[in-house]
Amino acid sequence: MKIDILTLFPEMFDAVLKSSILGKAIEKGILRVGVINIRDFSKDRHRRVDDYPYGGGAGMVMMPQPLYDAIKSVKDKSPDARVVLTSPRGKPFDQEKARLLSKEPHLVIVCGHYEGIDQRIIDTMVDEEISIGDYILTGGELPAMVIVDAVARLLPGAIGSPRSLEQESFTNGLLEYPQYTRPADFLGMKVPEVLLSGNHKRIEEWRRRKAVEITRRIRPDLLAGKGLEPEEPGH
Repeated sequence: MKIDILTLFPEMFDAVLKSSILGKAIEKGILRVGVINIRDFSKDRHRRVDDYPYGGGAGMVMMPQPLYDAIKSVKDKSPDARVVLTSPRGKPFDQEKARLLSKEPHLVIVCGHYEGIDQRIIDTMVDEEISIGDYILTGGELPAMVIVDAVARLLPGAIGSPRSLEQESFTNGLLEYPQYTRPADFLGMKVPEVLLSGNHKRIEEWRRRKAVEITRRIRPDLLAGKGLEPEEPGH
């Protein structure tokens, strides 16, 4: 998979793309990432990329020309690349969206800034707007990192044990069950006996029950439509 990130601050991605699962996926050739500086496409002698909004108002707006040329530089080589804009008004990013984006051969992520980007670019060059939450950040770089990380780990070969992807939070619509490791007794706090029993059927039932309990307590909205009533034991 290829991901191109269009940003005003390319240096922000240096450490992220060299670390952890992302770094390994790039090293293995599973993922290719390009970081493109939008300022390089500005025709202004000061490399300016923003201007005052028509109609007045606070803040600045990203100008259409640098963005148009930056996106076009990718689309000219890869016409089918999917263009995503990080934006507070975008559709909420979730695990299902990460899964769908991981199927794309080429993804372009445009990092929004200021009060937003010129609407004409959104209308003609952007396939979808995505938000990582109902809050405002200083720019779209952090959301872009979140999207890249969530997508990359779903690529075949990116994670050592593919089975772990099947059991983590949101994959089956529930939050993940509690996890424990050695020692079995830490400062008097003991691992649940069922996990030491070796009985895989009982362990799976316990994990399912705990996943439902945790989801009901923390994110009851995820249980909507699943037929799990408040008293439902989860098995």
